[in-house]
Amino acid sequence: MLKRLLLLLLPLVLLQCDANTYPDGAAAYKAYCAGCHVEGGTGLGTLIPPVAGSDYMAANLKKLPCIIRYGLKDTIVVNGVVYSEEMVGIPQLNDVDITNLLNYIQHEWGAQDHHYTLGDVRQLLSECGE
Repeated sequence: MLKRLLLLLLPLVLLQCDANTYPDGAAAYKAYCAGCHVEGGTGLGTLIPPVAGSDYMAANLKKLPCIIRYGLKDTIVVNGVVYSEEMVGIPQLNDVDITNLLNYIQHEWGAQDHHYTLGDVRQLLSECGE
């Protein structure tokens, strides 16, 4: 009987392995980021840069918490394309929200071996200012 129950539960367990590891980060991305960077993280042509496969994000992992909180006014180059549209900050996201958001983005489209801790994000935010 126990073997039968385990065999019935195994597919459910395996399906959970593919489930989104960062549901709070996914919700924050959908609520605050997808409007510009689109649902799949591909951006909007030459107006809004992609987050998916972004060489800029990979090279600026320590700046990302500050960019999310305070925005970005600089002209940047992402995957060889110049972007000059201002990114508005999202100050209503707390440190936990930013940590979840960054881990979701990294897990979905970025440096999957990079993981932010809440301590990391708090330290990086303390270094950036407005």
